[in-house]
Amino acid sequence: MVQLGKIKIEKPAVLAPMAGFTSSAFRQICSEFGAAFTVSEMISAKALCFQDKKTNALIKFCDAERPFGFQLFGSECDTLSEAARILESYNPDFIDINMGCPVPKIAGNGCGSHLLKTPKLAGDLVYAVKKAVNIPVTAKIRIGWDENSLSGIDFAKRLCDNGVDLISVHGRTREQMYKPTVNIDYIGEIKRAVSVPIVANGDVDSLDSMKEMLNRTGCDLVMIGRAALGNPFIFRELCGQKQDISFKQKMDTVIRLAELESKNKGEHLGILELRRHLPFFFKGLRGAAEFRRRATSVNSIDDIILLTKEAQMHFEEENK
Repeated sequence: MVQLGKIKIEKPAVLAPMAGFTSSAFRQICSEFGAAFTVSEMISAKALCFQDKKTNALIKFCDAERPFGFQLFGSECDTLSEAARILESYNPDFIDINMGCPVPKIAGNGCGSHLLKTPKLAGDLVYAVKKAVNIPVTAKIRIGWDENSLSGIDFAKRLCDNGVDLISVHGRTREQMYKPTVNIDYIGEIKRAVSVPIVANGDVDSLDSMKEMLNRTGCDLVMIGRAALGNPFIFRELCGQKQDISFKQKMDTVIRLAELESKNKGEHLGILELRRHLPFFFKGLRGAAEFRRRATSVNSIDDIILLTKEAQMHFEEENK
């Protein structure tokens, strides 16, 4: 059990924030299947303070996603703390600071994983946000900038010295992006070096890999990212329940996701944004290429209902 402020977190796996994927609808689905907590897509502190309309759309969430936190990125203490105050007014359970995003448009502007190169600033950012809000402040980091500068231990200590309440550690460097295999041993070294809860992130995609990660690192929780795409049911498995999801249940979940996206954003925009999710749900289906192709051109809930119905018929025919 992990204590985060007033929240008791008893489930083992949390949903990682993924730009373009972890919408309110998807977070809600994952929570229903057992995600321990969820986090918003990255929100630009600067854009939020300037009341950017696209950024404001990322703020929507519902109680079914709780425990829930907003994730901010930025590199200016005043701006980040002001953005945190704005988000606190929406009553999240915590504020998360992204210090691990490796993509050039984020890191290239001094934010995300670039903060690994400026640890004093990173500590100052945590301190500023802690002073600005009355809810827990967490951070997501990587183990270092590259293999020659594994700075994650000292970096995590600095964040702790400035009041961070929990740290999620992606077990790769910035230069490694999302390959090769994560450095499990170094995640464990970070865990042993600090006193706050640590969430291990990277390569966990099954109950066995979760157990290995937790046993080898001593971490408190694991974070699930790409393994949840097309498979929000993984959280049921990681909670110790048999993942006996039928193909029909999978297709029913697609329809429910479409309905939630449409409710939140309107049918046209909701379905357009859902297109990026759909191909993942057909993974493992024989002849899936055609269904994945069609999934990228759906325009309505009716299109999705028809697609899932035909996929179900195809599945049944292939498994007679």
